[in-house]
Amino acid sequence: MNPQDLKTIMGSGLLSFPVTDFDAQGNFNAKSYAARLEWLAPYGASALFAAGGTGEYFSLESKEYSEIIKTAVDTCRGKVPIIAGAGGPTRVAIQHAQEAERLGAHGILLLPHYLTEAGQEGLIEHVAQVCNSVKFGVIVYNRDRTKLTPNSLAILAERCPNLIGFKDGVGNIETMSSIFMKMGDRFAYLGGLPTAEVYAAAYKALGTPVYSSAVFNFIPKTAMDFYNAVRDDDMATQHRLLKEFFMPYLEIRNRVEGYGVSIIKAGAKLVGHDAGTVRAPLSDLKPNEVEMLAALIKKLGPQ
Repeated sequence: MNPQDLKTIMGSGLLSFPVTDFDAQGNFNAKSYAARLEWLAPYGASALFAAGGTGEYFSLESKEYSEIIKTAVDTCRGKVPIIAGAGGPTRVAIQHAQEAERLGAHGILLLPHYLTEAGQEGLIEHVAQVCNSVKFGVIVYNRDRTKLTPNSLAILAERCPNLIGFKDGVGNIETMSSIFMKMGDRFAYLGGLPTAEVYAAAYKALGTPVYSSAVFNFIPKTAMDFYNAVRDDDMATQHRLLKEFFMPYLEIRNRVEGYGVSIIKAGAKLVGHDAGTVRAPLSDLKPNEVEMLAALIKKLGPQ
């Protein structure tokens, strides 16, 4: 798959981030992870992100990373494209990007660099070095320490033909609009704020209708229903699901920092697809919070 093929796929439908399965000892569970991907693949996501943020990329060892990407590629071959997460320090991001390419992934989502603040010149160099280390497509994730300006993205677009996607995790409408107006169709755009469904209608109005859904991990039918409602401007369905599920869901998720991943694993376990616990420094939901989530899922009906 060449970068332009990946760009087309990014703009064609809902994307999602499978959680990473860990066993009782906290080690990667390849069998359970493959079963998860086999379950999710037929629901209609246009691509799946392996070892992304929801997949706890930040907690993975290099050996585990390779195992996860290989399992995802082998399991989903011919079913759904796999985009690998890669991030952290520049040289680590390059190593992971090259490994993902070697293993047959269709591109990478370049996650934020590690810890330190950096100016735009340094951020441009970081992204460019990763892009130039591989041939397949790269999507840059704008959030946390990695926040690129419209001018920086224009420079990168010139330097890196395989930089084909921009995922926004900041939520600054003015900045997002400026980027879209400046870059137009040079990039495929992806809404990437936590629980992206809440922001989906606003981002569609900006001209960026595609987003990634974390809840696809445990309510894939509802996630697709909501995406289709956004695509079709079905505000009645959007408002019903926001009121009945997403807003009370946010109330649980926002109780503790890091619950954005924990609540997804809790949901997966509740629907019979247990992925194990989260790794430190994250913490799992408390029993009463799991009960609250179970009640919300039950109202949605069969998935």
